[in-house]
Amino acid sequence: MAGKTTVGKKGALVAIIGDEDTVTGFLLGGIGELNSSKNGNYLIVNKDTPVSHIDETFRSFLKRDDIAIILINQNIAEDIRPALDAHVEVVPTVLEIPSKEHPYDPSKDSILRRAKGMFSAEDFR
Repeated sequence: MAGKTTVGKKGALVAIIGDEDTVTGFLLGGIGELNSSKNGNYLIVNKDTPVSHIDETFRSFLKRDDIAIILINQNIAEDIRPALDAHVEVVPTVLEIPSKEHPYDPSKDSILRRAKGMFSAEDFR
């Protein structure tokens, strides 16, 4: 993904992968978009959604140059953890968020774990 210039690009999108309540809330907030290929920037996941479809959608969002941020419910992120851990590019930034029924667990957040690994206790003295 080297060479992506989405940061600072006017009109960069936020994508979301989440449960119905989470995605609906963000869509009502105005983040829903279709690109020129008529592909949306969101995926509503329910108990019948195959993990392969979630993974495929996540990877397609990573490849799109119009997406700057990907929000994903943390409980859904757990299903595709290897794909999230493999993503090391800054853009699109992947943020794990809680859902109504699953609280946020910082120990599972891949970005937070990476950030903690960048600093030692000595850095904060």
